[in-house]
Amino acid sequence: MRTSNTRPLILLARWLLPVVLLAGAPLGSAAAKEYVIGLQSDRSGPTQNIGPMADGFQDYIRLQNKEQALGPGNSFRVVEVDHGYNIPKAVESFERQKAEGSLSIGLFGTPPTMAVLPKLNEFHILGTAPGFGPAAARNGEKYPYLFPVAASYWSQATASVKFVLDQWKDPSRKPRIAYLHLDNPGGREPLVVFDALQKQLGFEFKTWAVPPPGLEMGAQVLEIARQYKADWVITHLFGVGPSVSIMEFTRVGFPRNRMVSFVWGDAEVDINVAGLKNSEGYYGLQFAGVGQNYEVLKKIRAMYKDEGQPEPKAMQVTVYYNRGVLAAALHARAIELAIRKHGPDISSQQVAEAMQTIQDFSLGGLIPPLTLSPRDHEGGGWVQMYQVQEGKWVPVTDWYKAYSELIDKMVYAQG
Repeated sequence: MRTSNTRPLILLARWLLPVVLLAGAPLGSAAAKEYVIGLQSDRSGPTQNIGPMADGFQDYIRLQNKEQALGPGNSFRVVEVDHGYNIPKAVESFERQKAEGSLSIGLFGTPPTMAVLPKLNEFHILGTAPGFGPAAARNGEKYPYLFPVAASYWSQATASVKFVLDQWKDPSRKPRIAYLHLDNPGGREPLVVFDALQKQLGFEFKTWAVPPPGLEMGAQVLEIARQYKADWVITHLFGVGPSVSIMEFTRVGFPRNRMVSFVWGDAEVDINVAGLKNSEGYYGLQFAGVGQNYEVLKKIRAMYKDEGQPEPKAMQVTVYYNRGVLAAALHARAIELAIRKHGPDISSQQVAEAMQTIQDFSLGGLIPPLTLSPRDHEGGGWVQMYQVQEGKWVPVTDWYKAYSELIDKMVYAQG
């Protein structure tokens, strides 16, 4: 028979039971959340040699999950889609990634980025385009959801010209510079900057375009070397194009130590295919560090070792792999900052706003300290020049940027 004295005890037990059960559960499991990041890549198309960039992105996110960067029970999930550098597939990729709840998307390729850009704006989802895409997207007030987060093609153009002029020692004349590029939107993007620099600085300048993917350029190379008699060549090629250009310029006897490549033509794979002997002296711009001597990469290798797995071959293509690590780190950081400000339930727009608050982010020295803002989605446009020396990429400058006033004028005049 139940007495009046037992009723308070029963009620107390009913109240305490959920508390006891919750206390016995792992911290964070009751409200565990998954934060989705989209990743577009090319593992099967004309720029598949850049595929290791996607491996670096995936591995960094796996490392963050292993280290429980978002707290126990919470995790990131990457939805990668290989669009093969195909515009319709890139748009389809966006739709799938949006449907799966992506808070942000790592984009790939200038033409695919331009196709997806209206959808980023429509659905308030940030996309990163490190080292490619429209240079004007540095202006975050005009492009609120597109983040170059690395030196744009305009910044690469000014940096390459500054490097050439710094090397030029003939006081009697200015150098003759040739620009060899793929005949596509990315290849044509820097032309307006080169034109402005030529008028401002007075060097000779002429352009040559080659049809994608860049397998045929013998006629252009011959004209550059023999008829135009270029003093320096700046190339903006990717996929198979960089290695073809190195071999073609070798064939006509043009010195590789008077060639400067934009950032998508200077990876280990490019010089390996062209031949290390042919590539000796070749210069290339980088927006992230090259090599494996970075703490974050040591942690990734340790992660594989702990899993009883060898490190992936993609890690040997450090130029592209490291850029993938950089891109992933920025997405993860933006999501983390959004959670700190708004709590666990965040929107894609809040992640985009958080990306704009990243300050002095260097990823252990892998990049120069990166600061983003609503006005500057590029982070300053810093680069470092590397050269092939004895078959390896070696830095020959500190981090630098060039003619910033010109870039600012062009970017913000369009705002």
